[in-house]
Amino acid sequence: MEVDVFIPCFIDQVYPATGINMVKILKKAGIKVNYNPNQTCCGQMAFNSGFMDEAKAIGEKFIKDFPFDRPVVGPSASCAGFIRNYYQQLFHNSALHNEYKQLKRNIYEFSDFMVNVARVIDLGAVFPEKVTFHDSCAAQREYGLTDQPRKLLSKVQGIELIEMEERDVCCGFGGSFTIKHEPISVAMAEQKVSNALATGASYIVSTDASCLMHLDSYIKKNNLPIRTIHLIDVLASGWQ
Repeated sequence: MEVDVFIPCFIDQVYPATGINMVKILKKAGIKVNYNPNQTCCGQMAFNSGFMDEAKAIGEKFIKDFPFDRPVVGPSASCAGFIRNYYQQLFHNSALHNEYKQLKRNIYEFSDFMVNVARVIDLGAVFPEKVTFHDSCAAQREYGLTDQPRKLLSKVQGIELIEMEERDVCCGFGGSFTIKHEPISVAMAEQKVSNALATGASYIVSTDASCLMHLDSYIKKNNLPIRTIHLIDVLASGWQ
């Protein structure tokens, strides 16, 4: 099997090790990996802020950066969900109609791809920690992710997954929401972290780096005894 990898902005600029670990995992699973270094943003931030012309220009470049009819795998349910759901508004009945339809068909969030396409669940990871899982809004409601991340975590040696209360409630990030509505955003992060702490877990795991970045900033500012980690970084532990 051969795939293209999509490295979103948050991963590229803030958590590059997660992108590198995703490539390592795919290769370990016997998958040929292609990376186009010309790729940039998918356009989600511009779109969500109402800058449609800018979003279309960025999206057009993104479509052209992934011209092949093969899976495009990324470590962000938010970005993959945006492409699946909203490129239609930008490119339906346009000169890129067929190309965007092909990309929509091929774009995958990492855990969904591993479980439902590659059908590789046990990666030989070792992570002897108590963790709790945050189901991001984008993963559930935009992309439609269900139990794929937990299936992968279930095969990690030494891990103990303890579910928190309101595990599927928003963490307060929401892109520009955290800037425009800071007090509400911080209060939501406080509630999410409090629920995570109540489990006794050492780590909050998620599929979306943006949520983890938001929660991590709250945790560090308040010097709390818990950390955040991307699902991919858990799955790359113990065998690198």
